[in-house]
Amino acid sequence: MSHETVWYSRPRNYGKGSRGCRVTGDKKKSGVIRKYGLNMSRQAFREQAEAIGFHKEFGIDDGTKQYR
Repeated sequence: MSHETVWYSRPRNYGKGSRGCRVTGDKKKSGVIRKYGLNMSRQAFREQAEAIGFHKEFGIDDGTKQYR
């Protein structure tokens, strides 16, 4: 068997390799947000956050930005 036929040939039913971004469909991207069942990459989330209903709030004490 050559290396091309063996590389990434096992089924991905669980773990990080099984989950991907529902917007882009990319499974090899790191930073998939699974909270609340979003299953989006963090880049896609930043683009779609306002349309989904998230808005940025600024922290009172430390001035950090957070999506709520």
